[in-house]
Amino acid sequence: MAAYLNSIAYRSDLFLSGIKEASLLIGAEAPEKIAAHYISRGTKAVVVKLGTRGAYYACEDGASGYVDGFRVERVVDTVGAGDGFAAGVLSALREGQTFSQAVRRGCAVGAIQVMSCGDNDGLLSRGELDAFMAGQKDWRRQSA
Repeated sequence: MAAYLNSIAYRSDLFLSGIKEASLLIGAEAPEKIAAHYISRGTKAVVVKLGTRGAYYACEDGASGYVDGFRVERVVDTVGAGDGFAAGVLSALREGQTFSQAVRRGCAVGAIQVMSCGDNDGLLSRGELDAFMAGQKDWRRQSA
């Protein structure tokens, strides 16, 4: 399984992984080593999710860095957090944001998702997302 998944990741433009997944796939747990492994084998960009600590990203052009996570008021359910993270990253990249900005949005959507029950209840408006990312306490009441 690991060999097959890695063969796909090596041909990918973007590979998203958590520490546990990467440990199973390549035996590494340091975000920089995980990213370097995939970049050196052809992956164009790698994001390593670090849970409450945020994420680490690296790109084939040499850009890399850590992005802080967001404060979570209370963890309700972790279902959908990874999907939310991916949606945040991909939507921001689609809008032309920088990789750092995209990973930051991914961290925000993932944080919002764990504060919600199930994988659909955390869906929010753009106004709520922007307010959450700006640190507004009343972010859930913002309109689009």
